[in-house]
Amino acid sequence: MANKNSKSVTLENIKKIFWDPQTKQNVAAVGGVSFKLEPGELVTLLGPSGCGKSTILRMLSGFEQPTSGKIMIGDVDVTNMPPNKRDTAMVFQSYGLFPHMNVSQNVAYGLNLRKVPAKERDEKVQKFLEMVGLGQMGLRPPSRLSGGQQQRVALARSLIVEPSVLLLDEPLSNLDALLREQMRVEIRRLQKSLGITAMYVTHDRVEAMSLSDSIIVMKSGLIEQRGTPSDIYRDPVNTFVAGFVGKVAFFPCEVKGVDDSCHVEIKGKNFSAPRWNKTLKSGDKALIMARPESLSINEPGAGVEDGVVSANIYLGNSVETWVHTDLGNVLVQIDNPDVKKIWAEGERVSLSFDPALTKILADDLEKN
Repeated sequence: MANKNSKSVTLENIKKIFWDPQTKQNVAAVGGVSFKLEPGELVTLLGPSGCGKSTILRMLSGFEQPTSGKIMIGDVDVTNMPPNKRDTAMVFQSYGLFPHMNVSQNVAYGLNLRKVPAKERDEKVQKFLEMVGLGQMGLRPPSRLSGGQQQRVALARSLIVEPSVLLLDEPLSNLDALLREQMRVEIRRLQKSLGITAMYVTHDRVEAMSLSDSIIVMKSGLIEQRGTPSDIYRDPVNTFVAGFVGKVAFFPCEVKGVDDSCHVEIKGKNFSAPRWNKTLKSGDKALIMARPESLSINEPGAGVEDGVVSANIYLGNSVETWVHTDLGNVLVQIDNPDVKKIWAEGERVSLSFDPALTKILADDLEKN
């Protein structure tokens, strides 16, 4: 639920053109992007390096000016407004803590700029330090904190000024795997408890899937797809999105017909899938998108693609089995391995899939 300070964010046909001195040409970092964040919503921009996601965040914060288009926070046009007038707060990848200040002084920085009275400031600083689990560390210098603790200080410093919009630019990329997992939970908890509108930038699909109300997948300065984490994972619009948000295998097939399902033929066998690209029609070449959990391993010849088990990776609650096929290496996720058959490395096998867990996509692999 949004708090009274949270506001919507609207980008209308935002473009950012840079001059490339090497090629002596203009390059579109962002090529005409439009979307809206509702008050209290956390939206993640997800995509590979160079896709324009950080440029969008910098334009929203005011550190970059768009070449064209409009940016609204609530009902205010902030397109040409300086950063300090926008009522946004940024959490950076590098923490950006002041080494000559202790933890409390770092967190109080924004309140001091706003000339908040000392008693109110100190009470608020303690409240936010406790909120991020650092209530007893106010007098420590940043140099005596772990990376995760420093990121909590940076988060508290941004949240304490109660901005209309919180911007997070790959804030967890400097942390180890366990700390990243813990901080994902913490950021989600704080954002929801405060009801603040937030935009998060990352190239890490796990971060995006675990944090977001909505994900915007970007490529080459444009939006490929927007949806909930479930929509993006289960119902991608193309092979790029399918591959970027999770492990996937693509099986070539031919569309035989479309009604309330998409009917395809693969190696003489017929299947029907409940999800498909609506542009597909009978006779089209297509691809069956199969996630690791939708695949199963059978005796040679029993499935749709034969291969050889190349590796088994034990993960406790599951085993990841890699099968080398003519289509490349395919990952199969086997849950509850204690009660399932695990095929030995080197064994010849055949792959099958559950059609209900797949999607039929247009064959655009060369394009993507």
